[in-house]
Amino acid sequence: MKKLNLYYNISTYVKISSFYFDGEIINYLRGVLMRKLALSDEILMKIEKPSMYIGGEVNMIKKDPKKVDVRFAMAFPDVYTIGMSHLGIQIIYDLLNRRDDIYCERVYSPWVDLDKIMREEQIPLFALESQEPVKNFDFLGITLQYEMCYTNILQLLDLSNIPFLSVDRSEDDPIVIGGGPCTYNPEPIADFFDIFYMGEGETEYYHLIDLYKENKANGGTRREFLEKAANIPCMYVPMFYDVSYNEDGTIKEMKCNNPNVQDVVKKDIVLDFDNVCYPDKPVVPFTKIVQDRCVLEIQRGCIRECRFCQAGSVYKPLREKSLETLKEIALTQLQSTGHDEISLSSLSTSDYSKLKELIDFLIEECKKKKINISLPSLRIDAFSLDVMGKVQDVKKSSITFAPEAGTQRMRNVINKGLTEENILNGCKQAFIGGWNKVKLYFMLGQPTETNDDVDGIMDLCEKIAELYYETVPKEERHGKCQITASTSFFVPKPFTPFQWAPMCTAKTFLDKAHKVNDKMKTLLNRKSIRYHWHESDISILEGLLARGDRKLSKTLLRVYEKGGIYDAWSEYHNRQIWDEAIEETNIDMDFYITRERSDDEIFPWDFIDTGVTKRFLLNEWYNAQNEKVTPNCRMQCSGCGAASFGGGVCFENKN
Repeated sequence: MKKLNLYYNISTYVKISSFYFDGEIINYLRGVLMRKLALSDEILMKIEKPSMYIGGEVNMIKKDPKKVDVRFAMAFPDVYTIGMSHLGIQIIYDLLNRRDDIYCERVYSPWVDLDKIMREEQIPLFALESQEPVKNFDFLGITLQYEMCYTNILQLLDLSNIPFLSVDRSEDDPIVIGGGPCTYNPEPIADFFDIFYMGEGETEYYHLIDLYKENKANGGTRREFLEKAANIPCMYVPMFYDVSYNEDGTIKEMKCNNPNVQDVVKKDIVLDFDNVCYPDKPVVPFTKIVQDRCVLEIQRGCIRECRFCQAGSVYKPLREKSLETLKEIALTQLQSTGHDEISLSSLSTSDYSKLKELIDFLIEECKKKKINISLPSLRIDAFSLDVMGKVQDVKKSSITFAPEAGTQRMRNVINKGLTEENILNGCKQAFIGGWNKVKLYFMLGQPTETNDDVDGIMDLCEKIAELYYETVPKEERHGKCQITASTSFFVPKPFTPFQWAPMCTAKTFLDKAHKVNDKMKTLLNRKSIRYHWHESDISILEGLLARGDRKLSKTLLRVYEKGGIYDAWSEYHNRQIWDEAIEETNIDMDFYITRERSDDEIFPWDFIDTGVTKRFLLNEWYNAQNEKVTPNCRMQCSGCGAASFGGGVCFENKN
């Protein structure tokens, strides 16, 4: 069998998939990698995609574990093919490994086939780089991207032989630290974590690890280290805080039980976005992953004030990378990975001030190397369409817009900043440009939504379909146009103006979806329109976990004990298990989901300072109910509070 030169010519070979993992290849990899694998050949031959568990990928960082002071296992609570697409882990992996005294390794949730085998054969969870048990590490870092991955957090702890509860851990257990967007309400999982890192990981990890080294050298205890960590402004140590409740179940007070820690935890952010760590040699997987490409983070934050969007709030203020920095990163990543696609990463790509110049550069570089350019998060305007027209092939693929609501009234409520004229104009330009497939994303169940707003979704789709046939002459059409409308169910998230809003019941959600579907069947152009909607059960549980408090830790543990795992995957989600656990732990779903909050209610997350003030969010909640539009940050400062960080868009064009 011809041996593949994986290290030096990765770009010239098709990536290895599970189909090619016969015994000869496995043995070859063992020889090339000179590593003892945690899984035997027999096990690797039994499971789907064994390439997810062997490590040794191109650009994987190799260190001698015996020659470092601190070992850090960075975990993603989902399968490898999802986790390897996550930019945040790539950044932290690169950041920590830049120091010679730290070895950061990767960990992902074993898929259900391997999970079963590991339990049966008592194989401990291991890191990909060294193939050693996670239990041997100093830290286990878990990124928290999505509430429905919470049961997989317990899977990671269980398979690592780490006690579920922080209070039960010994001096020999790793420090379990959580980071990512779900930390902005950490309370439902607070009992499982030693530390939560609030904010952007590039700022304080070195400081935290230096404190750990110092504490260890001085013979300090686990508790002493946690006390020191809790004094870093962006670190939250749940065991040092007690929560008391009112008779109605709402929070009465949250206060420190340790005189050495802070009352308020303040998120930390990167202000100099040009001179921040960014991977120039990201790890290239052997197998296909969800987003198998180079990623350019062009900016962080957003100028838009969409009232449903948590990311737009907690990542304020907007900060850009310079054009020259992005050019350098793009060229380096393409050279070091052999990827055939590069994507721009941003909450709102169209708002990057140098987008035209960046696209012109990428087109010039990528055309000669036959590299595709992906442009997500573009707005509906002529400039964005012009940009997309430049980067797509002659055969146009579908174009995606996110109006979020079908009527202008509803778009004003959510502050989407789009008029119907904007939407129709954008679609018209797309049709003229050669596109005949349009994907539209909407949300159902948003605050103040009426039946007219629900009907408005299909009314808008009908107008777009009509526009296609009016705009494109019959002789120039390539078949019918295809309008695909998708609706998700609205989930009120912390640190948004809608955190006070009630959420719909599962039945109400489905009734709304069926109403949209019935409306579609009456349309003149119904054959040109398709409609899909998300599952309501998972959305309801997402809402429960997004806005819940510490009482839910017991519920989550009960769900896991009953077999709950991979709840983010519909084929493995078991609602019956959740219903039983909710009943057994005396959780009132309506209290957390369908109840509207009073203006002065203390939320489980109120101890966190994101920079955006609660007063501003409450004012935006009033504006939503009054259908009042708030301008974006470049048009006018609305006084959200993010200027307190002293940088970003808040200080553009100011001396």
